[in-house]
Amino acid sequence: MARAGLTLERVALAGAELADRDGFDRVTVSAVARHFDVAVASLYSYVKSSRDLEGRIALLALTELADRAAEAIAGRSGKDALTAFADAYREYALAHPGRWAATRATLDPDSGALAAGRRHTDLMQAVLRGYHLDDRDRTHAIRLLGSVFNGYVSLESSGGFAHSTPDSQQSWVRILDALDALLRNWPQEGPT
Repeated sequence: MARAGLTLERVALAGAELADRDGFDRVTVSAVARHFDVAVASLYSYVKSSRDLEGRIALLALTELADRAAEAIAGRSGKDALTAFADAYREYALAHPGRWAATRATLDPDSGALAAGRRHTDLMQAVLRGYHLDDRDRTHAIRLLGSVFNGYVSLESSGGFAHSTPDSQQSWVRILDALDALLRNWPQEGPT
C-alpha cells in the first residue's frame, strides 16, 4: 500500500525538485523521505538506494530535456535548428540546475537513463543533418557541441561571466554564429 500517496514518479519528481533547490549532490533517500514526512524505509518500496534515486532523477531530467529540445527543433534545420536546440538546453540548465547536474552524472550502465541519453544524441544527429557531415565527422561535431553547451552553461551558472562585458547572452549568440560557420565549413580530414 502506498504511503502518503507515494509513487515512483512522485519520489523522482521530489528528488528533482530538491536537486534544483539544494543541489544534486545533496539529494538522498533521507532528504526525500523528510520532504514527504515519511520514514526512510517507506521509500525503499520505490527506490533501492540513493544511487537508484539519482538514476531516476537523471531519467526524469533527460526525458524532460529531450522533450523540450525535440519540440524546439521540430520543423527547423541548419542554424535555426542549432540555435533552437542550444537555447532549449541552456534555458533548461539555468531553470533546473539540479536536474541539469543529474544529466551529467555517471550512471549505472543498466539504468534507463543511459537509454534516455541516446535520445539526445539522436536529436543532435537531426540538427546536424542540415550540415552534410559524414558519419565520423557527425560524431566529432556532436562531441564539440556537447562540450561547448555543457561548458558554457557550467561557467555561466557558476557566475563565471557575471563580472565582465559584454553580457553572457551576447556571447552565447556569437558562439552559436561561430558554431554554425564551423559546421557549414567543417574541415576535411587530411591525409594520415
